[in-house]
Amino acid sequence: MHDVKQWLLRVLWAFLLTVQNLTRLPVGNPPFDPSLLGRGTPFFPLVGLFIGVILASIYYAGSLLWPPAVTAVLMIVGGLISTGGMHLDGLMDTLDGIGGRDPAHRLDIMRDSRVGAFGVMGAASALLFRFVLFLSLAGEAWRVIFLAPVIGRCCLVWVIVLFPYARTQGQGSLYKAYTGWREVTAATVVGLLLAAGIGGGAGIVLLAAFVSISFLLGQFFYRMFGGLTGDNYGAINEIVELLVLAGGLVLMR
Repeated sequence: MHDVKQWLLRVLWAFLLTVQNLTRLPVGNPPFDPSLLGRGTPFFPLVGLFIGVILASIYYAGSLLWPPAVTAVLMIVGGLISTGGMHLDGLMDTLDGIGGRDPAHRLDIMRDSRVGAFGVMGAASALLFRFVLFLSLAGEAWRVIFLAPVIGRCCLVWVIVLFPYARTQGQGSLYKAYTGWREVTAATVVGLLLAAGIGGGAGIVLLAAFVSISFLLGQFFYRMFGGLTGDNYGAINEIVELLVLAGGLVLMR
């Protein structure tokens, strides 16, 4: 019985650490254990669902009170606040880094706290694209609000396992060290259940398609940086979310 309690407690800590690291939602101060970062990756899609609930709540309340454009802006702000904008920041750093002359130089650029032109243009484009996509929600397509963060974070677990980490330090290196195929399988099962429950067959199609697309993105970043970093993980999540929103608008109208 004691062993079962300890196992359940570690599962709870892994879940709370995952929520803490992927969002800015208050979860107290769970004890930090590096191995729990990887063990918590099966919860990635579930944390995505939490973010989807926040965005859908804003969408529903906003549609009753304001014009669609105002609601779309509030959804973007709500998403940035709930995640701390970490994925958008990763996209900006990644785009700046791609402009380097070789992998080592590109990694150095990503370490620089200053934002370059590529990062600014990429962030502006991503925010504008997200605004237009939120503005286009209609009919049954509102379900894609839940699907995008679920699928985006499920894809992260795959790229964490499939590609080497480019640095020797950083939180991303801990995810890489403690995430294996067991966690990938569990995250995929959770992601499939959520995708099917939210979007039916279209949800499953979108999940399968974007796991494949995230692999292609990972391959590209691997060639650029000699491995993936936490910034690349954030960039992949941001790109996948935007494309899921776009694809969902087509499949789920």
